[in-house]
Amino acid sequence: QLQASGGGLVQAGGSLRLSCVASGRAIVYYALAWFRQAPGKEREFVAGITRSGTVTNYADSVKGRFTLSRDNAKNTVYLQMIGLKPEDTAVYYCAADVTVVITTTPADYDYWGHGTQVTVSS
Repeated sequence: QLQASGGGLVQAGGSLRLSCVASGRAIVYYALAWFRQAPGKEREFVAGITRSGTVTNYADSVKGRFTLSRDNAKNTVYLQMIGLKPEDTAVYYCAADVTVVITTTPADYDYWGHGTQVTVSS
């Protein structure tokens, strides 16, 4: 089970840190990612990280503003978000995939958290 938290309401330019804690399984065996879904839009890839944490991949829309990291000892993955924009408003989901590479396709992921709402006001 994946439990995401850390969302909230923030003004444009602000920051948030999302956390996703896994229970019942060790995340060391999984690539991890964050996706987001805004109302009326498809779920989109935000960022992903390999099992070892040595490789990360970001959507172009968040590069330079979001940083993904993982702490396998704490079974937790983090998404630090700075310079937030109104277009970042969405429900953010963490996901885990038994793979050695980062995939940007939601259907490839085996496990999903329930999501946490991020709202950025202008």
